[in-house]
Amino acid sequence: MSAEMANEIKLISGRSHPQLSDKIAKRLGIEVARTISLNYSNQETSFTVGESVRDEDVFIVQSTATGDVNEGLMELLIMISACRTASARRITAVIPNFPYARQDKKDKSRAPISARLVANMLTTAGANHIVTVDLHASQIQGFFSVPVDNLYAEPSFLRYIRENFNAEDCVIVSPDAGGAKRATSIADHLNTAFALIHKERPRPNVVGRMVLVGNVEDKVAILVDDMADTCGTLVKAAAVLKENGAKSVLALVTHGILSGSAIETLNGSVLSALVVTNTVPLGDKVDRVSGCQCIQSSHVD
Repeated sequence: MSAEMANEIKLISGRSHPQLSDKIAKRLGIEVARTISLNYSNQETSFTVGESVRDEDVFIVQSTATGDVNEGLMELLIMISACRTASARRITAVIPNFPYARQDKKDKSRAPISARLVANMLTTAGANHIVTVDLHASQIQGFFSVPVDNLYAEPSFLRYIRENFNAEDCVIVSPDAGGAKRATSIADHLNTAFALIHKERPRPNVVGRMVLVGNVEDKVAILVDDMADTCGTLVKAAAVLKENGAKSVLALVTHGILSGSAIETLNGSVLSALVVTNTVPLGDKVDRVSGCQCIQSSHVD
């Protein structure tokens, strides 16, 4: 980005992932805008922009993760509203990990489509443009009346695989049917084999029977997924791959949420490595998970 273009934008950071905002600002060669964000004693969020955004292109970075999803979403809505009230020309919400993305359809009677509700709230608050990374379901883009850019972690994953493995010795595996398109795209770019695991979920966050479709014998099996939450799917998929003769199993995941007992589950699994991006705040989770690595989605070391 040229210096002239950088001077025409304002980058505002929410409190959920300031490290990512700092890396983006460094990449652009600009400073994060001054803001004041705090919670009152009753936990209401207060936000103030500390400098003028009148007639500016404003980019608001907020990526929620375990424990603060609702608070982070509410803060994002308030930040968007504050910038609109302050006469910003255009407001882009940069939400690497889109909240409620897994609730994208009505899968049972009297159930809400929460992802659409979030889309409506963001638009009503005043967002003119949404930027996110590896949406759990691409159809969420259709819930918006404003442009949505769904970026992909695929280039980072391809770079990691090429730098660390011989593609001929690898097989790219999707842990479920929903991620088949993501995995086949990576397999096609590497000109390597592809496999799929069919899973049955008796209830949310619980994985039932798994069946492997494809051959992984004497191969490095690379599981590719958009998020690792409780990690039940990854761990069971890894076990299935080892049972079917995989030489080793690792996982490449965009959003390393790692909630609940995920860390203990991963450390007790047959996974040789877990590679995640920094789209969500990881804290000390990378150090607590054996073989865990973080690659930069901001392209800044």
